Amino acid sequence: MERYQDLNKQYIGGVWRDGTGQSTFKDTNPYNDEVVAEFKMAGVEDIDEAYESAKKAQKEWENTNPFERSTIMENAVRIMTERRQELVELLVAETGSTHVKANVEIDFCIAITRESASFPLRLEGKMVPSLVPGKENRVYRKPLGVVGVISPFNFPMYLSMRSVAPSLAIGNGVVLKPDEQTAMSGGTVLAKIFEEAGLPKGVFNVTVSDIGEIGDAFIEHPIPRLISFTGSTPVGRHIGSVAGKNIKKVALELGGNNALVVLKDANIDHAVNSAIFGKFMHNGQICMAINRIIVDKSIHDEFVQAFIEKAKTIKTGDPSEQDTMIGPLINRGAVDRILGEIEEAKKQGAEVLLEGEVNGSVMSPFVLIGTNEVATARNEMFGPVVTIISAEDEEDAIRIANDTPFGLSGAVHAGSVEKGVEVARKLETGMVHVNDQSVNDEPLVAFGGEKASGLGRFGGEWSLEEFSTTQWISAQTNPRKYPF
Repeated sequence: MERYQDLNKQYIGGVWRDGTGQSTFKDTNPYNDEVVAEFKMAGVEDIDEAYESAKKAQKEWENTNPFERSTIMENAVRIMTERRQELVELLVAETGSTHVKANVEIDFCIAITRESASFPLRLEGKMVPSLVPGKENRVYRKPLGVVGVISPFNFPMYLSMRSVAPSLAIGNGVVLKPDEQTAMSGGTVLAKIFEEAGLPKGVFNVTVSDIGEIGDAFIEHPIPRLISFTGSTPVGRHIGSVAGKNIKKVALELGGNNALVVLKDANIDHAVNSAIFGKFMHNGQICMAINRIIVDKSIHDEFVQAFIEKAKTIKTGDPSEQDTMIGPLINRGAVDRILGEIEEAKKQGAEVLLEGEVNGSVMSPFVLIGTNEVATARNEMFGPVVTIISAEDEEDAIRIANDTPFGLSGAVHAGSVEKGVEVARKLETGMVHVNDQSVNDEPLVAFGGEKASGLGRFGGEWSLEEFSTTQWISAQTNPRKYPF
C-alpha cells in the first residue's frame, strides 16, 4: 500500500491534499482484496474549488503559445513511454488488468495523447464569403472553457485520457472525476503525468468522490461547458437530462450489446479467433466487447464446437502472471450479477454448453446457446459470458443484430471484404469491423455509437470538434448601406 501513497490524494489547484468529504474509501486489488490505497474523499466544496481553479487558470493556458502547449503534450507521451512498466503494474494491482490488457491500454493512452499534441497547431480559423458587400466573415475555433470528465473502472487510464488529453491540448481547463474503484489509474496518475510534463497548476484537477455524498454537484456546477461521460446508459440518460436543463454539451459513450455476425462463407477458424479475443479481452469488461455471436445455421454447430474448444484453453486467474488472459472482475458483486443473468437465461430456454468456474471475483468463460430474447443476449454482460445465436440466413442475422436498443460496436466475418462491408452498412451500429472483432480503437478515427449507446464522437478531428467551439466574427470593411 505504501508504494501508492503519493497517488491517494485529491489534486486541486496544483496542490495534493485530502478531500474534505465525510467518507474514506479503501481502494482494493480486485484479485486478492489487498488494500492498495486509501482516499479521504472529496466533498462538494472540493468540487467547487476544482472547477474554480480550472476556470481561473484556463484563460492563461488558452493564450499560451500553441507550440508550448504541444510540447507539454509530447512530454506526457514521453513520460508514459518511459514509465510503461510502472503504469502496467498499477493497472494490474488496482484494476485486475492482465499484462496484455494493461499494455494495450497504455498504447491507447500514448496514441491519443500523441494525436492531441497536434491539436494546438490545428485550431485554424477560416474566411467565409458574405452576402453583404464589404464584409469579411471569420470563423474561429476556440476552447470551450472548462470540461468535466467522468470516467469508468474498466479502461480507467485510457477512458480518462481520451477526453483529458484533447481537452487540455485545445486549451480547456479540466476537472476529472474517476471511478473511485480505479481512482489512481483513472485519475491521480494522470495528474502526476501532466504535472511532470509541465502543465501549469490549476489547469487540470482530479477529484475522487462518493456520488452518494456529492449527488449531481459535479454535473450541475455552472462552470463546465461540457460533461464527458463514459459508463452505463441509465447514468448517461441522467447526465444528459441534467446537462440539458443547464444548457451544457455532453459527450456520452454508453452501453453496448455488440454482435459478431458470422456469415455462411466465413473462414470459421479466423472468426473463432476473432470472437475469442473480442469476447474475453479484459474478461469482457469492455463497452466494445462481443456480447452476442450470430452464426449462419449452416456452420453454427461447427463454429460452436471450435469456439468452446478454444475458450477452454484460456488461462484464467492471477493477473500478475504474464500468461493470464482472464483475471478478476472489478468486484464480487459483478460476478453475482452475471450469475443471476445466466440463471435467468436458462429459465428462458438457453443452454449452457460451457459452464465456467467461479473463484472469488474470477470467472472462467461461460458459453450459452439461445435466442436474442434470453437475458444474456438482451443485456450487456460485461463479463466472460457469451450467447451464440443461430440465424436462418444473412437477412435474419442482420435483423437479430439490430434487434437491440444499443448500437456501439460490432463485427462481420464474411468470405469477401465486399460482402462483409455490404452487411456492415446495414447494421445500426456506430462502428463495425469486417473480418475482425469488435474491440478496436484508434486515435485518428471516429469512435462512438448509435441509439442508446451514446452521443458524440471521439478520436482525431472528431475530438478536436467535440472539445472546442466556434465563433463567428464579421468585419465590415466598407461602410454598410442600411435600409433605414
